Amino acid sequence: MILVLLYAVSFVMPWNKWLHLDTVRTWQWLASLLSRAGVMGFSQATLLVLVAGICFAVAAALLRTWGSAYLGQGVVRDTAMHGDRMVAAGPYRHVRNPLYLGTFLHSFALALLTMPSGAAFMLVTVGLFELRLIGAEESFLSERLGEAYGEYRMRVPRLVPSLRPQIESSGASPAWGTAALSEVYMWGVAISFGALGWMYNAVLILQGVLVSLGVSLVVRALLPRPERTL
Repeated sequence: MILVLLYAVSFVMPWNKWLHLDTVRTWQWLASLLSRAGVMGFSQATLLVLVAGICFAVAAALLRTWGSAYLGQGVVRDTAMHGDRMVAAGPYRHVRNPLYLGTFLHSFALALLTMPSGAAFMLVTVGLFELRLIGAEESFLSERLGEAYGEYRMRVPRLVPSLRPQIESSGASPAWGTAALSEVYMWGVAISFGALGWMYNAVLILQGVLVSLGVSLVVRALLPRPERTL
C-alpha cells in the first residue's frame, strides 16, 4: 500500500499546482532532450524511449515472476518477515533481492508516464523505501539464520545481479503457475506498454496500468491465503 501511495503521489504531483515545474510527460521530455542534443530526430527518440519502457516493464515482470516462483506466493504476499529457511535457487543465486529489483525496474517504466518531477519523486522515494526494507530484512535474516546467511550475503550481490550463479542451487522447485498469477499486475503493465505504446498515448497506457491493478486485486482475492510461518 505504501508503494501504491508513492506511485499515486508521483502522478498527482500536488506541488506542480503551485510550482508549475512540468508541462509534458517524462516520455516526451526525454525524447525532446535526445532530439535537441542532435542524437536523433524526435520521432526516433520517442520510439527509443517507448522501447526502453517496454524493456523495463517486461524485465520487471520476468524478474518478479522468477523470484516469486521460488520464494512462494505465501511469502511474497505476507506482510510479516520470514526467516524459517534460506532460498538459494533461481534468481536468488544471482541477486539477493530480485523482487525489489523487479519493482524498481517497474518504477522506471511507470516514471515515463508521469511528469519529470513526478518521475524523480517516484524513483527517489521508491528507491529509499526499498533500501529501508532490504536493510530491515537482511538484519532480521542475519539474526534468524546466522552464519549461513552471512556467507550468502558475502557471495551474492544485493541488487546488481551477477551473470553467473554465485552459489550452488538448493534444489527448490519453482511454482510457475502461482507465481504468474501473483504477478498478474506486472504482466498487465508489460502488455499495456507493448500493445498500447505504439499509439504514443501515455494516458492510454496508464489506463491499461489501472486495469491491470484492478485485475490483480481480483486474482489475489481468489488465490489461497498464505499460511503465516515465521
